[in-house]
Parts: sequence; structure tokens; C-alpha cells
Amino acid sequence: MDTLLTADVAANSLNFRRRSSTYVDAIHDLPEKESMAPAQLYSTESGRLFHSGRIVISTVGLPARGKTHISVALARYLRWLGVKTRIFHLGDYRREHVGPKGEVPDDYFFVNASTSSVLLRNKILKKCREDIFHFLDHENGQIAIYDAVNPLASGRRALAKEFEKHNVQTLFIESTCTDEKIIEENVRSVKISSPDYIGWDPNDAVKDYLKRINARIPHYETMEEADLHYVKMINAGERVIVNNCSFGYLSQRIVFYLLNLHIKSRQTYFCRAGTTKEEDSFKADASLSTEGQDYAKKMTETLVAHREAERQTLIQHGAPASTASKPLTVWTSTRRRTIETSTFLEQEGYRVRQRSQMSQLNPGVCEKMSERKIREQFPEEVGKHEQDPYHHRYPRAESYHDLAVRLEPIILELEREQNDLLIIAHESVLRVLYGYLMACSATDIPALQFPRDEIIEIIPASYNNSAKRIHIDGLPERLVPGSPEDIKIPVPPSGAVSPWSGIGTPAGEGSGGQTPVESVVEVGSLVGKLSVDPKA
Repeated sequence: MDTLLTADVAANSLNFRRRSSTYVDAIHDLPEKESMAPAQLYSTESGRLFHSGRIVISTVGLPARGKTHISVALARYLRWLGVKTRIFHLGDYRREHVGPKGEVPDDYFFVNASTSSVLLRNKILKKCREDIFHFLDHENGQIAIYDAVNPLASGRRALAKEFEKHNVQTLFIESTCTDEKIIEENVRSVKISSPDYIGWDPNDAVKDYLKRINARIPHYETMEEADLHYVKMINAGERVIVNNCSFGYLSQRIVFYLLNLHIKSRQTYFCRAGTTKEEDSFKADASLSTEGQDYAKKMTETLVAHREAERQTLIQHGAPASTASKPLTVWTSTRRRTIETSTFLEQEGYRVRQRSQMSQLNPGVCEKMSERKIREQFPEEVGKHEQDPYHHRYPRAESYHDLAVRLEPIILELEREQNDLLIIAHESVLRVLYGYLMACSATDIPALQFPRDEIIEIIPASYNNSAKRIHIDGLPERLVPGSPEDIKIPVPPSGAVSPWSGIGTPAGEGSGGQTPVESVVEVGSLVGKLSVDPKA
């Protein structure tokens, strides 16, 4: 029933966020107003959920072991569930203190640093700790993620005692790697995405980062403290050790999520299913039309060509000529249109899996009804929908919130998947899954649009995800719904990343990078089409 969210209602909505974008990761975007998270089941007066108190999650590990990736991924999942979570990257505080291009003393990253370097580190650390306590004590925060190396057992015990004095539990997450290939991949990723190396020559960035790592190795102490709560992840989740971690349901939920997480890089692609012979029917589960089959073929050709072009780019940048593309897995729902859209990919030898949870949002009694007819027969329901298009459900229908809860097993398996992944689904499913990966709010998700002539590629990085569009040529215009008009929302160009600094970091240069140049897209008087239009 997205057609019922009119331009005027959207423009006047208190929760409408004009900087929303299909191409911006909002994981470091602090919401201006409190609102229900996409998969939040209930709310409390204090804002704290699952009958749990306050928790500080502290990362442990040498550089290039995936600590920041784990911090951001965990924050993404917890905020999706409605747990008020903020990340405090210690590196952002260092960059804020010395400036974006400021230099730190040569021995700053060494454990046995000079007195002046130790004083500088303590000053930066004090500011970070103060912000953590302020978030937990004065902003109703529930989980603070402290992203730092924390190399010494004595320092970790002192940290846990300090938080215990304030009635805050501490959970340590250590990421260790003995696989050199994982470390090399992480170093390459960090040199591209870390704010420390903006504008650096790639080779110089690698050398400097390896120097940091080598400086800490002789003094690093892996976690063996039996009295502390910790999770140790070895080789990107190949093996996981859990010690204690039994202080509430939320801590168990965190451990369960970490068991599904890995830090290996992989791309995720989203595309719509082809058109069918009975576009207006949800129950019919029709086969693809001739145009739908043509779309499936062109989509397959476009994606295969894009992945080959990316492989050639890697070779041009120094990778061996024998470098192969990462294996691609295809997920579809159990509905006929999505399965048939994957046929050409299956013929190419790609593995296709059907997931029943990925069926489209059920329109209920509004199936095949026009907007005018819905307004005439259900005026009260229309009013409720206009107030909250995400949580409202029409009679015998599903809401986006229902769909988000249904998709949680898919989200966990998505985190577990190590191959590149293509998801072929109805636009409603793509909106929710994309909303998770790009940290969209519940008010954003119903308005996200996925034109049929584009494949959306999600590119993961340590600090935030980014997205870009892959255009599918040669499709008839009638297969690609035009963008509705009236509301203009600034949208960064394809490939842009989050322009906002890290959660809980000081104002100024943070991990999000520079604000991209804005282009304008039209988002319209009839935002989206899902609820009355069951087209895939």
C-alpha cells in the first residue's frame, strides 16, 4: 500500500528524513529523533530492551584482524533489533585530536612509547571514555562498542573494573588470525577504507600499516583471562571460543550473532524478478512472461559481464592473470517468478538456492484493488497507513515490520555467506534486506526504490558499506517504472559512501569520509507500489 503514502503526507511526516538515500550507508548516522527500529518487537520507557542492563563491548586484537568490521556489523544488527547502540572508534578520537592530516609521534603506536606519547594517548583515551559514560548515563544508551586494540591483559582487567564501578557489564571480543591470506586481504581493505590513508599512495599505505602491526606484535597478549567475559574469533570465524558471557539474554543474542559472522570480503547484489503473465495477482504465482524471460537473460548477461570486468581490473592492478572471480551463490524465494528469473544463471553453472522466507509481502484483502477502491472501502485503514507505512498492516496482510521479523533467519545466513551473493526477490524483500545492510530507518524502507533496469551492488568495507548501480541495457521502458514526482531528495552519486562521521565520535573528520556531491532524484506522490501492486 505504498501508493497510499502521498507526497504531502511524506513531506509533512515528523519522521521523514530528507537525506535518505538508496545509496548511503547510515550506520554512522545518528538519528535526530527516537523511533522504533525496523525489527524492534517492543519498546520500553528507558529505551533498554531484553531485560538487560548496560553493556560495553570492547574489541581486542592486532591491526588488520577485523575489529572494526566486527564492531560495525554488530552495531548494525543490534540497532536493527532496536537496541540503542553506538560505536566509539578510538582511532577517530586520535584523528580528531591531531587533525585529519596531523601526525602523531613516531612511537605513538608502540606499547613502550615515550612519556609524551603515553600522555597523548591517555588524553585521547580519557575523552573517549567520557563520551562512553555520557552515552550510557545520560542518553539512555544500552550498548557502547569500544573499538580499540586493548593489547594487554592488565589493561583489560582495569577496563572491566572501571566499568563495573558504574554498574556496566563488559564483554570483550577478540579477533585473531593465523591465516596470512586473511591478514593480507584485510590490509588491502584497510588501506582503501581507513580515514588514516586518504590520499596515500597504496604501497606507502600498506608499508605504514604493516609497520603499525609489527610494532604491537611483541607486546600483544591474547585473551586467557578466565575471570572476564569474552568471545575469541579465530581466522574470521573458523573457530570461536566463548568464556563466561552469561549475564543476560542480550549477551547470548550477541554471541549467537557472532557465531554467524565472518570478516571475509564479499559482494552482495540485489535485483528484481522478471514480469509475469498475471502481474496483478499475488495468489496466482504466475510464470514469467516473454518480456520477463528476456529481462532474466539480459540481467544474467549484465551481471556476468560486470563480474568479468571487475576481475580484469584486479589483474590490471597487479593480481595474477590466473585470478578467478569469487564464487557466486544465487538466492531466490520459492515463488515461480524469482525461480524462473534465475534460470539463465543456473545454466551458467551458478548455484541457486530457494528460500521460503523471502516471499514478498502479502497484500491481504487489497490484492488487485486500485488505490481509489482501497480509499473507498478502507478509509480508516488508509489513514493509519499514511501515519506509519512501515508498521501498519491492512486486513489479512503483512506490514514491513512483519516482513523484517520473518527475514531475520535470512539476515543471519547472509552474514554467514562467504561467496558473492545475488538476491532475486520482490521489491518489498529487497527494501528490507537493503535496509539492513545500509542501516536505513523504518521510515526510509517503504520508500526505497529498485528499478528493474538496475542491479544494486553492495560493497562492504570496515567502516561502512557502499552501493552502486549496474545498468541493464535494452529493456522496454514499460518494464522500468518511472520515478514519481513532487518530492526531491538529494542523493549522492552512484558509489557514494556514508558522509557522516562515526557513531559517538567527535564532530569533524570521522570514519565516514567526505560528503559526496549531491545529485537529485525524484521521489514521488505515490512512493513505491508494493502493497497494491504485487509485481516482482
